[in-house]
Amino acid sequence: MTTDPSFSTIALSAPRSGIRAIVEASANFSDVAHLEVGEPGFQTPEHIVEAAAQALRDGWTKYSPAVGVPGLRERIVEKLKRVNRIHAGADQVLVTVGAAEGLYVSFTTICNPGDEVLIPDPGWSNFATMVHLAHSKPVGYSLSGENDFLPSIEELESLVTARTKAILINSPSNPIGRVIPEAHLRELLEFANRHDLWVISDECYDEITFGVPSVSPAALGITDKIISVFSFSKTYAMTGWRIGYIVVPKSTAPTFARMHEPLISSVSSVAQAAAIAALDGPQDCIREMRDEYARRRDLCLSILAEHGRSAACVPDSAFYLWLDTGIPDVHSGDIALELLREVSVAVAPGTAFGANGDQFLRISFAADTAVIKTGLGRVLDYLSSSPSSLPHIARHR
Repeated sequence: MTTDPSFSTIALSAPRSGIRAIVEASANFSDVAHLEVGEPGFQTPEHIVEAAAQALRDGWTKYSPAVGVPGLRERIVEKLKRVNRIHAGADQVLVTVGAAEGLYVSFTTICNPGDEVLIPDPGWSNFATMVHLAHSKPVGYSLSGENDFLPSIEELESLVTARTKAILINSPSNPIGRVIPEAHLRELLEFANRHDLWVISDECYDEITFGVPSVSPAALGITDKIISVFSFSKTYAMTGWRIGYIVVPKSTAPTFARMHEPLISSVSSVAQAAAIAALDGPQDCIREMRDEYARRRDLCLSILAEHGRSAACVPDSAFYLWLDTGIPDVHSGDIALELLREVSVAVAPGTAFGANGDQFLRISFAADTAVIKTGLGRVLDYLSSSPSSLPHIARHR
């Protein structure tokens, strides 16, 4: 990392994604089994691709309204009602460059320098970075097996201060694959209401659940200070299209739009045409992909059982396996690098998701089944031979 004094202190101190570090390192190796990235193992459905191609032919090559084309926002309103039980107007919807930009706009709109935001630990690595870029302080709340990988209200009460501005809730969650039950979600919202906190609800995996319904905080009517963040990336295998959306309280929508416009001018017009086709077209593709992810999850669980292991948390959503390395005195980042060097498997180290992620690995089962069998098998074989197979790793505890 550069130490050029002409750069801002925010830029110089922004943490690097531990997932990206593994992705970049894997480029130096051949025949790597990639289990590190949250990339759907499917192509974007053909009717969506064709609609985008037709939109290009029809001249969808200009700027669109900064908040999104009206037709897409109207369709999102219908989806929110149908899937998430959220009743919102089109004027509350802001189309964003993926959920990532939606999250960034959320933090920069509500946070003042020095504010604190409660974020899950472990949680997606860019949560903390985005809060940092908003000149605010990320404060991690723990997700652990002791609390069934659910936020502890008691711990949250101990973490809240006069500077706390918001709590970020991620359900279904990355990296653990946990859906927060409605009763517990209500407790979280009551906590937020008690302390007059904003709630930022990351729901990118809202339609990838396995027999457990995902509940949207905004559907429960407990507090109005909710920003709901969604994406087309996972549901429709559209990661590269970079399109998502946020839903905000009506009175705040103009301010969010004002913060969003100078960042991106407008979202790609053709990506918005694709998103319209995704919502208008057959939804069978969601069920088919979800069912296949469930089969791949079960494959992972069976491979673990064959090796005498189990998942730290059986995922009921998303497409990640949270795996305890069983090696408490070695950083998971070091283990991930050793797995890459020694057995050509790329996995995400738990440290990429926060301090509480150390000793864990995140395994993506969005990959092809052959890659899962090969990669996960190699990981488990290597871990089972520890510590003799880990000669180069410095023990840190």
